[in-house]
Amino acid sequence: MGGGRLGRVPRRGPACLWVTVALAWAAGAALAVEGPGVTAQGGPVADEEAGLAGGEEPCGAEGWAQHAVPPGAAFVAAPSYRGPGNNDTRSNKALPILLWWSGSLFPHFPGDTERIDCPRGSCLVTRSRRVARHRRTKALIFYGTDFRAYEAPLPRLPHQTWALFHEESPMNNYVLSHSPGIQLFNYTATFRRESDYPLTLQWLPGVGYLRGPAVPLAEKDAWRRKGYAPVLYMQSHCDVPSDRDRYVRELMKYIQVDSYGKCLHNRELPSERLRDTSTATTEDSEFMTFIARYKFHLALENAICDDYMTEKLWRPMHVGAVPVYRGSPAVRDWMPNNLSIILIDDFESPQELAKYLDFLDKNGGEYMKYLEYKNLGGIKNQFLLESLERREWGVNDMTLPNYLNGFECFICDRENSRIKEEQEHKKSRGKIPAPRPHIAQFKHMGCPMPTPGLGSVEDLSGGDSWKEMWLQDYWQSLDQGEALTAMIHRNESHQGRFWDYMHEIFLKRMRQH
Repeated sequence: MGGGRLGRVPRRGPACLWVTVALAWAAGAALAVEGPGVTAQGGPVADEEAGLAGGEEPCGAEGWAQHAVPPGAAFVAAPSYRGPGNNDTRSNKALPILLWWSGSLFPHFPGDTERIDCPRGSCLVTRSRRVARHRRTKALIFYGTDFRAYEAPLPRLPHQTWALFHEESPMNNYVLSHSPGIQLFNYTATFRRESDYPLTLQWLPGVGYLRGPAVPLAEKDAWRRKGYAPVLYMQSHCDVPSDRDRYVRELMKYIQVDSYGKCLHNRELPSERLRDTSTATTEDSEFMTFIARYKFHLALENAICDDYMTEKLWRPMHVGAVPVYRGSPAVRDWMPNNLSIILIDDFESPQELAKYLDFLDKNGGEYMKYLEYKNLGGIKNQFLLESLERREWGVNDMTLPNYLNGFECFICDRENSRIKEEQEHKKSRGKIPAPRPHIAQFKHMGCPMPTPGLGSVEDLSGGDSWKEMWLQDYWQSLDQGEALTAMIHRNESHQGRFWDYMHEIFLKRMRQH
């Protein structure tokens, strides 16, 4: 097992208990091997470095340096981050360290290390991996899109928690949509409301964004008389798990749709400036004015998952168009009132949806009911209003922290609390219980298997490119989460063995079927 020796099951101290119990809780779907423990190669590290009580063997230290590299001068002289502030008088060299394993997201400039002063205490945050093994490095922060099971830092150290930041599409990493993948993490910041630090409304700056004026109905009708369609579709990312183009292609048979993007392209934007992709991906005033003239926007997310809602939903509402939406099955929970969007899945077929859109296009009074939320007092959803009020981070608001800094402080506060609880447990000689590990749950991500945009999987041909790409990706991601979990259970230190574990899981599935 990665050069280690088999022997007696070592007695676990508080730090080892954190990882051992966490893995036990997360092992439901994992290909874990139960049995004798694995001791550290080359003998135990010093108690002070490992954070273990006397006579206890270290956990998860195989293949790591016996004496960690000191943080160095930068970790003592780092400037202070102007955060919420606190009365923490500890010097930088005494603070816990949070390491952004995904260094490209490090939200501090220009240095590699910063002090953050959070409500419950201070921490140092860094993107310097040279402190990955240090005893003061208490948490590793991973960006979900960049997280690869075959590149995860091994062995997993007993004194460290793992934190996940993933605000992007589930399609970027389906490992996180399976229990073995998400339960690798202790803290989460995802688009799901159930995550530890929810980012659900990341694309909605505030209620004022929804109250922006709509183009008058008379102007929209005039636009129609010039030959423009009632429905806008603008997508250039075509092969996605939600398989949206398959549905839109069928819808186009029954109602006129102007499609300006690369996907199902059938009309050119009127100017070179509007055709510039950088214009289309920002809220450029000319671009927003153009799309606001359409009555309906096809707003289909690239993947289906509860609470995954992007600018495809909020932008049409901002400009006063009606979203024709498919994405989060729970989207109604967040809408300003009970009649503000049209849900594709409420209709039996694209033809039925087209009939309803045509009816609204020809009956202005009925159409305008979908924009009543823009009137004074029109936003009736208290859950939406209260969620925005409670949100501690801002969207394009320099008076509030961004969600990266906010998540850092969330982790920092919990790590400082954990340190204190571990110290109290040690001082009490076990009378005070050790802190229980916090483990991410399936519902912190938990996105379902992709399904075709129209019809069922059984209706697709054997060579269908969507079927071959996304169903395979989804289920291979489950195997990857199981493989990494098994490697951590076995205290593996060599990432190169990941594919051996994948092969083992493949053989297991073949035997089962």
